[in-house]
Amino acid sequence: MQRLLRVVVGGILLASALGKSLDLPGFVDVLVTYHTFPDWSLGPIAISITVIEWVLGVSILSGRRLATGALAGLVLNTTYAIWTTLSLLHGLDLPNCGCYGVFFPQPLRWYSPLEDLLLVGMCYAVWKSARKSLPPIDRCF
Repeated sequence: MQRLLRVVVGGILLASALGKSLDLPGFVDVLVTYHTFPDWSLGPIAISITVIEWVLGVSILSGRRLATGALAGLVLNTTYAIWTTLSLLHGLDLPNCGCYGVFFPQPLRWYSPLEDLLLVGMCYAVWKSARKSLPPIDRCF
């Protein structure tokens, strides 16, 4: 089961990173629509999000530093869930939430935060499973 979850979560993270990487300026344009960050910060934020998704996707798919990667994926997707929930509560009507960049646009819908929370749950399951295989001294997190 862990392998299946790793493939799903890692695959989603890599697809998301790839979509953003193919048109980073387009992803910056999507970030503008959220009205959350100052314009000068959007480029670095877009690059950071994309790099983080690449690193986490590779970590989770490869199994290298799996517990850490799954925990970081949990935090990332929790952040996305909070961000999309707040955006919906503020009445934003976005034709593209930016999840996969500009090439596979997904509108921000009422269930978008639920999709993020599903990924949180999958990351948690991978993390728990990965921790079981660690020696007791390495189970700090």
